[in-house]
Amino acid sequence: VGPYVLVAPNETRRKQLQQSKLSFAKKELDDLERWKKEHRPGPVTVVPQRLGGNKSEAQVRQNQQMILLQSKYQKKHKREEYVSAKKAAEEAEILKKKAIQREKAERLEVKKRQEEMQRREMFLEDQKYKTNELLNRLDMGLPKSDSCQIANPGPESTAWKRSHAYKQALREDENRRLEEMKQEQQRKAELMEFKQKQEEETRTRAHQKEQRRVNNAFLDRLQNKTQPNNIYQPGYTG
Repeated sequence: VGPYVLVAPNETRRKQLQQSKLSFAKKELDDLERWKKEHRPGPVTVVPQRLGGNKSEAQVRQNQQMILLQSKYQKKHKREEYVSAKKAAEEAEILKKKAIQREKAERLEVKKRQEEMQRREMFLEDQKYKTNELLNRLDMGLPKSDSCQIANPGPESTAWKRSHAYKQALREDENRRLEEMKQEQQRKAELMEFKQKQEEETRTRAHQKEQRRVNNAFLDRLQNKTQPNNIYQPGYTG
């Protein structure tokens, strides 16, 4: 550390600064007191008047008790409405989920039936192809009826007739099966459509019933609001 010079404080200057600060603070306090005196609120003048109503204390107490009973009844009514609305919403949600599951099950059943029909058709096609292939192999060694006329039919012509009759019977049986399958599929489709219509009508009736119940509850609340001082309301037991 290098050399330094210590300067003694000026006591006179210090006293002057302190005096000026004190005088400034005193001036501010005096200004504040003067402002408070100038802005002091004046006296309050109130016109004398008679307080109270035109009813006796007993009537006022009776009105208070009536209002309390009505408020209790309204709270109870609102609570019952809330519980019933919540229950109706839960039932509607359950019915909706059941309807969705029912539709899924019906679609799955239809899909299974379609797959079964496809397997049957493939099986019949394969059976028809194998039968025709077998009959064609049998026909290759037999003479045709239009190529030559045989006066006395032999065993070969008899076999050809039998094979031709067998082919015709197979075709008729196959056509009959296809027609029965088509009719069965049509009956199933009609039955499913009838069931869907019945379910739709049931849901519509339930929705209309719930809507009527909500409308009646709203009308009851509206009637209760229009008659606030009537203590003899529906459901009131005193």
